[in-house]
Amino acid sequence: MLPKDIIKKIRRIEITTNRLVTDMFAGQYHSVFKGRGMEFDEVREYQIGDDIRTIDWNVTARTGRAHIKKYVEERELTVMVLVDCSLSTHFSTAGQLKSQLAAEIAALLAFSAIRNNDKVGAIFFTDRIEKFIPPRKGSRHVLRLVREVLCFKPKGKGTDIRGALEFLSRVTAHRSVAFIISDFFEKEGASKEPSYKKELSIASRRHDLIAVSLSDPSEDRLHHSAMLFLEDAESGEIMPVDPRDKEFSRIYSRSASDRFRERARLFKSFNIDEIRISTGSSYTDEIVRFFMERRKRK
Repeated sequence: MLPKDIIKKIRRIEITTNRLVTDMFAGQYHSVFKGRGMEFDEVREYQIGDDIRTIDWNVTARTGRAHIKKYVEERELTVMVLVDCSLSTHFSTAGQLKSQLAAEIAALLAFSAIRNNDKVGAIFFTDRIEKFIPPRKGSRHVLRLVREVLCFKPKGKGTDIRGALEFLSRVTAHRSVAFIISDFFEKEGASKEPSYKKELSIASRRHDLIAVSLSDPSEDRLHHSAMLFLEDAESGEIMPVDPRDKEFSRIYSRSASDRFRERARLFKSFNIDEIRISTGSSYTDEIVRFFMERRKRK
């Protein structure tokens, strides 16, 4: 049986996200994400204003009156939510942990999908694939997904985005809308390029891929005035830092700025939309902005 505090969290997220979906996201989600194509609906008589390219000439010849073929959008989508559960997401200096933000965002996207009668599934990953929830419909399925993302205890510590994207390609037979929710911190290799660049390129061609980048204000610049000991949550490495050292603070901020800029450039090169969300700001504002900008482009 689930602990009472987890049950309360699930209930709070259910109430909050249902309200947000009803008030803000349902219509925007529907207008932004298209289905798999158009399917035939019916044949009816031609009316003034109809597109002449839709005329069904066989029926027109048989009946002696102009008829057109009517099509409707094939709405059903498969939505996949890839959630980074690595230790670096269990961090915040300004409000919710990144992992808590990831849980609420995953729930919001899942409820939006279900409200539009789409299937939704999830992949939880660290430096390995931790759990896969196959896409299904229904509110009970979404509540299971929310419960899992809140209660799940990962075995891994690090981050393997490449493995998560490879797994996505293996378990999805058709094109999906895939949200990858992560802080995109991974162990640096010899190359400056991220290890997942190739897999990102492949996934972006096969799916409608959206990156939800989680960050914390302290990852942009140091706000403290006393000696700090920074620990890498994934490797355990500890480094003493003096924020009063202006040169170090300048290098720290420039490095963070370069990292975010390079990541944005990488996403843009593959036509991947990025939603940037900080622990110190409202994630709903950023998601609304994403929907509005994407709808303008369409």
